[in-house]
Amino acid sequence: EVANNLMAERSEQSIEFNLADLPPCKGDTVLLRQVVANLLENALKYSRGRDKTIVDVGEYSDGEQNVYFVRDNGVGFNMQYADKLFGVFHRLHKAEDFEGTGIGLALTKRIIDRHGGRIWAEAEVDKGATFLFNL
Repeated sequence: EVANNLMAERSEQSIEFNLADLPPCKGDTVLLRQVVANLLENALKYSRGRDKTIVDVGEYSDGEQNVYFVRDNGVGFNMQYADKLFGVFHRLHKAEDFEGTGIGLALTKRIIDRHGGRIWAEAEVDKGATFLFNL
């Protein structure tokens, strides 16, 4: 549902969503929808310069828990600065290059923390980013 809404809002962007069937999880539906919306919006924002934006949403088991992920083919970032990702008003890219306030990922982390989970990211400059979380 979130992906469909975002595609309709960004009709000028060529977008391919690869959405896996995800196992159910327990949590606040409204808050978890916000997590998904924030991660998908970031994926689209930081991939919009590509000829085609590709976003994969999936899950795997780490042996103890389900790990959910959102992966994009966007600009990525230097992992040296990954500790700043989830801070309020922290940005890894110039404000003139990408809109936003720097609170989306901080809010996302707070929601995941509230559910007893963990969120982290993996990326390479110009090779996209993957945001992963468990609950």
